[in-house]
Formats: sequence, structure tokens, C-alpha cells
Amino acid sequence: MKKKTLTTNQGVPVTDNQNSLTAGQRGPVLLQDIPLIEKLAHFDRERIPERVVHAKGAGAHGYFRVYKNMALYTKAKFLQDPEKKTLVLVRFSTVVGARGSADSVRDPRGFAVKFYTEDGNYDLVGNNLPVFFIRDAIKFPDMVHSFKPAPDTNIPVSSSANNRFWDFISLSPESTHMITWLFSDRGTVKSFRKMEGFGVNTYIWVNDKGKGVYVKYHWKPAAGIETIDRHESTRLAGEDPDIATRDLYDWIASGKTVEYELNVQLMEFEDEFKLDFDPLDATKTWPEDKYPLMKVGKMVLDKNPENYFAEVEQAAFCPASVVPGIEPSADKLLQGRLFSYADTQRHRLGPNYLQIPVNRPIVDVNNNQRDGFMQTGTGFSGTVNYEPNTLGGGSPCQSGDLTFGDRPFVGGEVRQKIALTNDFQQAGEHYHSLSKKDQDHLVDNIVDSLGHAKTDIQKRMVKNLTNADAELGKRVAQGLKI
Repeated sequence: MKKKTLTTNQGVPVTDNQNSLTAGQRGPVLLQDIPLIEKLAHFDRERIPERVVHAKGAGAHGYFRVYKNMALYTKAKFLQDPEKKTLVLVRFSTVVGARGSADSVRDPRGFAVKFYTEDGNYDLVGNNLPVFFIRDAIKFPDMVHSFKPAPDTNIPVSSSANNRFWDFISLSPESTHMITWLFSDRGTVKSFRKMEGFGVNTYIWVNDKGKGVYVKYHWKPAAGIETIDRHESTRLAGEDPDIATRDLYDWIASGKTVEYELNVQLMEFEDEFKLDFDPLDATKTWPEDKYPLMKVGKMVLDKNPENYFAEVEQAAFCPASVVPGIEPSADKLLQGRLFSYADTQRHRLGPNYLQIPVNRPIVDVNNNQRDGFMQTGTGFSGTVNYEPNTLGGGSPCQSGDLTFGDRPFVGGEVRQKIALTNDFQQAGEHYHSLSKKDQDHLVDNIVDSLGHAKTDIQKRMVKNLTNADAELGKRVAQGLKI
């Protein structure tokens, strides 16, 4: 194969890439050494701000294919034709840890899917656990602050800063359900290929008649679910901290595929107020006996990224990236995510982050947003950068698609907690759904972590666990000797 000539970023051939230009053999380096200055200046800027959460991730490309036409429920075009393949990018991640953290530690795992559809990009941004710690986005910064390293010592929760984590959790009763998931063995994994994915939040599907229905998403791994206990998690964190990242890459590199089946739960709007909890509450699951899983389609991952930074680190996801036929619900956690996810990418990557190839839609982008950092100018020309106009022949113009779901709104503006909290029932039900072994692991994991917190925090948390289930609370209290 013919060798390529090394060049500067301007395309100018580089004569010598081993020795700096100096004033004589032993003189100082000259500022006019253009290749040297370019290399150093670029190197100084190779790092971008890491994500506040989901900092460490692994990615893969593939496609999604729907099993059957879903037009009865949604007009989203990528969910209509079983013969059509929709390209996807998936990013798996840990949530709390920094970019150098271990894959196996106790943490929720991010499961974000970007669908490159004919109506623009659709991002389904979820986790590997079906519920979350909080129900209202106003608590999100405080939650993350309490999970991250302490501001005075910089010691993370995974070491000995458990006081901060459990202090916040014990004062947030709605977190109790999530704790029964996170501190089970579902909270420690070693393979992204063998974990479930959940949309967590509630969305709305709308058909072409304007009829809407609430929807929750579930990804089921074809390889089945595999978890590890905390002892293996700790061992792997020291011996092979990148085990899940390596496992995903090596599996696909060997010519094999990673497959997930997409299932949904659907709920009619009128059922929203018939339950003993708020179905838009992200700390709750919908009972599958009332709202059974419906198989929708299959996702196949078959291609590794060729450039990690360009295709995974720069990949940007946001729940606000929806297409016609899919809308956000009034889920209070989701409503905050609609802003915060895109905003963090504008901070990390610049206002034109959607022009980066991995984030760019496969369809034309026509609007009047101009300029800004890293503007490539692709597709923008002429004198018109406003709408309405006549100088551009009225282009670009509105689509005229006014079909939205007729979802219910109740009352006027308020700032208050949702009416149906019921924060402990599902936590207790989940505990009783576990096997004896998994119950033992859950109790042992909570005791091991909560044992590092102050006694008053321990007692507060035991009270929450007792409210969920008397046996669970008693066992944790005995383990803590309180």
C-alpha cells in the first residue's frame, strides 16, 4: 500500500516530524517552526469537558427494524415498515464515575440510542434500571452533587464518602424503590451485551389521527441478563476496569452481533388517574399484568467505532430529540431533561454540535440558525436568514403538521409535589419479587455501603426501608447493629 505523506492541518507536507527547528544545532527553538507550534497548540486542546454524568462510555453502530406496522399507535415513520432498516448509534455508559472509572462498579448504566430516521434524529435516552432516584428535575443537580466526590476532600462515594450519598437518599423517600434495584446485583455488571435497557421516563405516541397514548420503553438483550456480586465487582475494578468496554468491542470485532428486542408498555390517557401512584413518576414502574409488554422490533449492533473521540465521546443525546409521532409527556423529570441534555452538549461541543458527523441527521437541515462556534456553513447560502420571507421564495417554510396528542392537563400553574407519591409500595414489592439469594445480596450490599454513614443517617434510611417492607428494614437494621 502506498504510504501517505504527513501534512499539517493546512495540507502542507511536513519535512521532519522528529526534530524541532532551532537557531543552530544547540540554539533555542524557533517560533517559526510551524508544524511544531500547530502540534503543540492542537495537543493542548484535545480534551473537551467531560460529561457531568455518563462520562465513561462505549459505543457501537447498527440498525433497527420494526416487527410490524405500528401506525395504530404512532405515525413515527421508522416504526411503520418491517422491511426498512433504520441506522442507529448506541452509547452505553456508567452514570456517576469519571472517564477513568471502572466499568463494573455499582452504578446505573446509561443505554442511549440514536435513530437516524427519515424524519430527523430520534434519541431514546435511558438506563439499565427501570426507575430513577428522583421524580422532579429540580432535584437533579443536588442529587448529582451528593453522588460525586466531596467538594472538600474530592473523595468519591465509592471510597468512603457514603455519608453524602445516604444523607441525600434517606431524605428523598422516592429513592427507596431505586435503592432496591441499584443495590441488588442489577447494579453491578461486566457486560453491556447482557443488561436490559429502559426509557425510564414516560413518553407519548401519537398516530396520524391525533390520538395519543402513553408509552414506556424496554430493551431486552438477546444474550440474556448477567450480573455480578459486589465482591467480583470490586475485584474486576482493580484487575480489569474496562471489562464491559472491551467485551463489547471484542465481540463485535470478532464478527458477532449484539441484539436487543424493543418492547413497549402502552397506557390510555384515561388510565392516568386510576392508579394508586402517578404513572408519569420516574420512580415507579407500570404493572405488567395491567400494561403488558408489546414487542416492537429488534436492534442489531454490528460495527465498532473507527474513532472513539469522534463517534462516541462527541456523540450527543437528548430526550428532546423526538420525531413526529413521538412526544414528551408531563413527566416532571423528563421535562427538565428536555433542556439540560442539549444544553450540556452546547457547553461541551459548541452550539453547532449537531453538525458533527456522528450527530448530524441523514436528512437535510433547513433553518435560519446561523454562525456560532464551529459553524461549517454546510447548506447555508443566500441573503435570507429569517422566516417568513419572499426574497427566498418563502423557503424554508413551516411543515403544517399540527397533529399532536390530545393529552390531559389538570389545573393551573402550581409548584408542588405530585398527589400520588406512594413511595414505598413498589420498593417492598420489588424486594419480595427477588429470590432468597438476591434478597440476601441486596441486604448485604446496603449494609456494606450504609455502614459507612453516620448513625442518624443509617436510622433515617432504615425507617424508609421499613416503610417499604418490615422484613427488609429489620434485616438492614440488624446488619448495622442499630
